[in-house]
Amino acid sequence: MDQADIPALLSRLASDEDAARKMAVFKLQSSINDPAFADVFISSGGLVILRRLIMTTGGNTVAYSLQSLSRLLEVDMGWDIFEGPTAGDLVERIVELIVTNPLVNILRGAMSILVALVSHSQSTPRTGAGAGAGTAPRSPGTFGFRALKPAVAVYPQFFEFVIQQLQSADHALCANALMLINALIRDAVSQENTGAANGAGAKSAGEDWSKFIKRLQDLGLIKAVYNLMQSSVLQDMAQPLLEFQSLTKILLRRWKDVRVDLERPEHRRALKGLHLASAPDRHHANAVPLRDELEGAKKGSRRHNPEKWRRLGFETESPANEFEVAGFLGMMDLTDYVRKNEDGFQKLLLEQSASPLNERCPIARASLAVTLILHDHFEVDRTELEDVKGYQGLDGTKNLDRLFRPLLLQWSRLHTAGLHAFFRLWKATGAGRDDFDKVGELVRILIGEVVGQAGRTKDVLEVEDDLQEYDCARLRELQMELLDLSFEDQWGAHLKQVREELKHEALQFVKEQRIRCLLDGSWFSKPLPRRDQHQQHQRQESLPQKRRLYEPKGWRFARLSHNRRFLHYADFADRAQPDPGLDALTEKVDLATISSVVSNVSAPSDEEARSESTASTMRNNNNSRDLAAPPPPSRSTTKITIFSYTNPDEAAAGAARGTGTGGGAGGGGEASEQAILTLHPLNHSLASEWLDGLLMLLSQAPITAETNKLVTLVSEYGLKIRLLNVRLESVYHGPPPGAGAVPDREGLDEDYYYEV
Repeated sequence: MDQADIPALLSRLASDEDAARKMAVFKLQSSINDPAFADVFISSGGLVILRRLIMTTGGNTVAYSLQSLSRLLEVDMGWDIFEGPTAGDLVERIVELIVTNPLVNILRGAMSILVALVSHSQSTPRTGAGAGAGTAPRSPGTFGFRALKPAVAVYPQFFEFVIQQLQSADHALCANALMLINALIRDAVSQENTGAANGAGAKSAGEDWSKFIKRLQDLGLIKAVYNLMQSSVLQDMAQPLLEFQSLTKILLRRWKDVRVDLERPEHRRALKGLHLASAPDRHHANAVPLRDELEGAKKGSRRHNPEKWRRLGFETESPANEFEVAGFLGMMDLTDYVRKNEDGFQKLLLEQSASPLNERCPIARASLAVTLILHDHFEVDRTELEDVKGYQGLDGTKNLDRLFRPLLLQWSRLHTAGLHAFFRLWKATGAGRDDFDKVGELVRILIGEVVGQAGRTKDVLEVEDDLQEYDCARLRELQMELLDLSFEDQWGAHLKQVREELKHEALQFVKEQRIRCLLDGSWFSKPLPRRDQHQQHQRQESLPQKRRLYEPKGWRFARLSHNRRFLHYADFADRAQPDPGLDALTEKVDLATISSVVSNVSAPSDEEARSESTASTMRNNNNSRDLAAPPPPSRSTTKITIFSYTNPDEAAAGAARGTGTGGGAGGGGEASEQAILTLHPLNHSLASEWLDGLLMLLSQAPITAETNKLVTLVSEYGLKIRLLNVRLESVYHGPPPGAGAVPDREGLDEDYYYEV
């Protein structure tokens, strides 16, 4: 719209006909965000007409009027409308529209204006068009939260209606409502800072903002914003939600910075509530006031219970001093836990009183520890600017999940769940007072794993269950993994060298273990072809009992000679006890003639895996073997085949080139091979021992997963044992002799120089 048309536009805005006013203000809202147009509009008295439309009209006319004023304020002009004796009436009219009018377009404009009104107190003083030369400075109460107080006193349900709009299906209205709440919270906290800077009224200012936040929380603010963060509207409301998340961190920092002071009534009441909730005896429940009691404790008063506070888990009888690090935030968390779990708190105290003093879990200290763990986990000290930069650097809905953390809003529930996890770990680990920091570190790792890995849409109830049910053994493994990572960061090069040495030592150790299994000898099945088994069975059944002389030899026993040069074996009809010696084994294989070892060893079945550990123990313990019920030979499916060259020349050539590897023909080139021995191990574990044992005897690397896993296990245990033996003085030898000594200046002159 041209600036020359402004007089005609103002004439239509002031018309008595509703249709003319509606059309005029509809055109106004599309042009007023032009600063040049807005300057002429204001200088022509347009603010007075616009104010009259807001105060007297309704329907779409007032909706367009509110939108026009909102866009005017966006270009930082038109603030004069909120000055003067009638400014309060205008604010009250806007608040009235929010409380009494259900139309979405009216609510959007009204809340947008209030956002600008409250936020303007946090911005720099205005200059330029619309300010007016020589304008007198405004009174402090014109803008900010204080500008709304008179109107809110008339409509006390205002905050409830604003929070209800957070559930609106209109995303723009929902965003405006959240921006208004953010502006109110930020203004309240900034007023507290101003009061603290001025000195006077600092304490009352702090109480005002704290009570205001409590009032909003009681109206369901946290739940409403938490649902928004987990919903699909995150993309449309990312900016106000991110601001609310940053404000939540600011509030947590403010509460943490508040020092617990017994001179303040609310702090004294909180500590007294802790004492009374612990169900003390009547004598101490009706004792003197807390402040006097603490002073009486120093003077040796008879009425003071010597374990009144230590019984609750404090280290001393001066609990206020123990909140020095966690501040009032730590007191809030502890009192909130006790208030919501009073029965469980009393039961826990009774259980602890029945335990020895050194084994009691200090409840208060544990609560403070969990508070600080959550504080560090959510990076409460992280500045808002870093959060905004993180938001600007992300693109797409998927990446927003990395920035938004709805669980931050469930601080109280996470604190309670973390405290219960602390108690559970304390009991499961059998910890004592000296182990408090160790349990706290486990809880830190647990929260980092469960809360840190929780997705944006994961419900807090699931997180609470995970914290309570997380496996302690897995938590310990995770702690060791993190410990390894920390060692890698500090001693990466040294650990790499140590690991290589230990892996070589572990390989030699496992090689010796596998060869000793071969020296002990083992039974193998010797299955016959199915046709031969059937014919043999019929022939034996047709003969009398005394003439059954040719029974099938279904067992084979193999053993390595003591000099480790020959593999002796023989076939038997039954498994003998004790195992046959070398003199009973009529066949033998010279290891020097072996060209390759081939096997079909694969992963064990579920049934074999369950019995493998027991079978291996029985096999390696000669004193505890049970041969009463051997497994049927026909069930063996694993086979190890040993090959040799067909003539001595090829064998010598193969020995010069190196023997083959398991799993296929070795480096024999085009030389012909023949199978000279086949073994059928009874289970996968035995197959792994013999296959890798034979390969290691032939100077080859092991190939089965079981052997490689054993090598890794031995080397890792060796590394942990070495790390346990590391002392501080072995890593840090201290400064060299004479370092840090201040030289004597006696005898020095000006003849000196700097060596660069």
